[in-house]
Amino acid sequence: MSNPREIVIEPITRLEGHGKIDIFLDEAGNVDNVYMVIPELRGFEKFCEGRKAEDLPQITTRICGVCPVAHHFASTKALDAAFHVDPPSAAKKLRELMYVGYYIYDHILHFYFLGGPDFVVGPDAPPTERNILGVIKKVGLDVAKEVIKHRAYGQKITAILGGKATHPVCGIPGGISKPLSEENRLEIEKMARSSLEFAKFTLKIFDDVVLKNKDYVDMILSDPYTLRTYYMGTVDANNKVNFYDGKVRVVDPTGKELTKFDAHEYLDVVGERVEPWGYVKYPYLKKVGWKGFVDGPGSGIYRVGPLGRLNAAEGMATPLAQQEYERMYETLGGKPVHSTLAFHWARLIELLCAAERAVELSQDEEITSKDVRNTPCEPGEGVGIVEAARGTLIHHYILDEEALVKQVNLIVATTNNAPAINMSIRDAARGVIKNGNVDQGILNKVEMAFRAYDPCYACATHFALGEMPLVVRIYDQDEKLLKRISR
Repeated sequence: MSNPREIVIEPITRLEGHGKIDIFLDEAGNVDNVYMVIPELRGFEKFCEGRKAEDLPQITTRICGVCPVAHHFASTKALDAAFHVDPPSAAKKLRELMYVGYYIYDHILHFYFLGGPDFVVGPDAPPTERNILGVIKKVGLDVAKEVIKHRAYGQKITAILGGKATHPVCGIPGGISKPLSEENRLEIEKMARSSLEFAKFTLKIFDDVVLKNKDYVDMILSDPYTLRTYYMGTVDANNKVNFYDGKVRVVDPTGKELTKFDAHEYLDVVGERVEPWGYVKYPYLKKVGWKGFVDGPGSGIYRVGPLGRLNAAEGMATPLAQQEYERMYETLGGKPVHSTLAFHWARLIELLCAAERAVELSQDEEITSKDVRNTPCEPGEGVGIVEAARGTLIHHYILDEEALVKQVNLIVATTNNAPAINMSIRDAARGVIKNGNVDQGILNKVEMAFRAYDPCYACATHFALGEMPLVVRIYDQDEKLLKRISR
């Protein structure tokens, strides 16, 4: 730290991607402002140009090793639209079955490996303990084995249906590449049923460790971790949460519906801007406008992801998840919930929903149908939207007459949340840093504000119009900072 009035958290931890947090203090040692700085540039939108359209569902999965299934099907759905083809019913169900398998492994990953250690081990625990090994020490080796097993089950479901556990290859314009055999259906059903029991067990851990701890509940509901924003998420025809398909619904900070739109209408709803300190776009609602990094009904900032989806919907589409949904809002003071740390509870409700839906789909009579693809038509323009584990994900492609890619626009879940993440770390820092006094526990509580969103900055930092500020730090042989140069 070269400036006594600047605190740098670098690297930030337990997320996908790279970044740092710059905290600037006033003369009294209190927080003046905070910036989330993401230094990586991926460039996917540009190097997708000129490619064969059918290659994009494989290329875009390489944006991220954590949420490749989301990119795969957002891309595939964009090609469905661009080639003017509607997949058969069985293909849609197979896609959704694979998608909830992805939700199972992704939400397990975040709770036990990334976000959960802050609660299970404790926010003030040493960094060497505040990790998956600390979680294992707390909950026991037998539980750790179940964590590993059920995360593997989610990946096995995606591997059976997608060809690969991490970078699937099954999605094609108009459907899916192969049907599901009865033998594999039975295997998936068995894994789905086991995952459902594990989801119930995980919610019991959350109940025992977090909800029965008054200090944790007070922290969740405290002002430093509260933002009154708009919320966005995909819903079915009954306004229930849907991860794979439906209309995108937006509600205001009171829970009133602002708009509900189809994928191809997203440009009427969402605007984007850039800031000079990083390679992340900052989306906002056009109907409300960009008013800076402030919350409330006058600001167009919105949130996506587990809490965003639950707030934007009117319920869950599966019975056990609906019960837990109702309990969350009853416990946290009604709907919508604006507490950033409530993302963790919402994520586990979604884990339960995904497992329930996996059981339902694995028993569907149509799931082993051989009718899994319709023939594409002439190429054009298409938009595909899915709910990535981290939130609403948009792929927009324009193809030429030879089905080569002319233009690509991606709005990724973490990009949607970027304005709110900046505000969340700022408000958390202001709440916990006083008179310049900091320690590892205090700085971790700042990181907890972004970690709740399960951010994926490899996904989010692929395009910007601004220039990245360059910072060079020069140290001597004793690792003493001699000079700091910035552009």
